[in-house]
Order: sequence, then structure tokens, then C-alpha cells
Amino acid sequence: MSGIIVVGVDGSGTAKKAAEAARDLAGAVGASLHVVSAFDSDRTEVFGSGSDQWIVSDADGAENVARTVADSLAGDVKVTYSAARGKPAEALIKEAERLSARMIVVGNRRMRGIGRVLGSVANSVAHNATCDVYIANTYDAD
Repeated sequence: MSGIIVVGVDGSGTAKKAAEAARDLAGAVGASLHVVSAFDSDRTEVFGSGSDQWIVSDADGAENVARTVADSLAGDVKVTYSAARGKPAEALIKEAERLSARMIVVGNRRMRGIGRVLGSVANSVAHNATCDVYIANTYDAD
């Protein structure tokens, strides 16, 4: 298959399990893996005073989540990461399109009970992605 597989993460146990499934899938089909964490706003905070100031933004937090997961997946598969602006499903789809990804992997969190009625990232991605979607079973992760 080769190409790129995109996986969305948010720091949860279910997202980590989906990322591990995506890594295994990428290894099996000879693809690389791109880990994405979404952020929905451009909030920033400045810490410190004078010339010693640090700026922390939602984008930085999302990138840190993606990097942490990507680092934990290191092995035989090439793993990259990024933060993407937007609601999780929209951000994953846009990032997959930007990279011409072959597949998006998401966990099945919130696909049972009331979450199923209200919607989930997996449901939105499955209905709107322009590439293949793999929904990993992550129910026992959290």
C-alpha cells in the first residue's frame, strides 16, 4: 500500500490505542504514520516578565500531545507529527487531504450510547473523509 496513514490523538488512552493500531497497520502495509492533534482556538498566554517571557498557545499544547505520542511509537515505521487547527474530525480530514494520505485511523470512542446519537469524531471522519478510514476498537483503553 505505502503512502501515509494519519491518526488523530488527544492525549487519551483511547487515542493512544488507536495510534498503536495505526502504527501496526502502517508497518504491515509499508506506509509511514503521521500523528495529528487538533486545536480549536488561537488562545495564547504569556508567562514571565521583562526579557524572560514564554508564550504558550493552544497550538503548542496540541503539538506537544502529537509529539509525545509520536515519540512513543518510534520503531520500524517512519513517524511524523503535527498540530492542526479546527475541530478534531475537520482537522484530521484536512490534514489527510494536505498530505494525500491513503487512510485515516481513529478510535471508536463515543460510538456507543448517547455519544452515538450526539456524534463522534470517528463517525464524522467516516462520513466525510476522501480517503479510507479505519476505526480501531479502543473500548478497553480507558
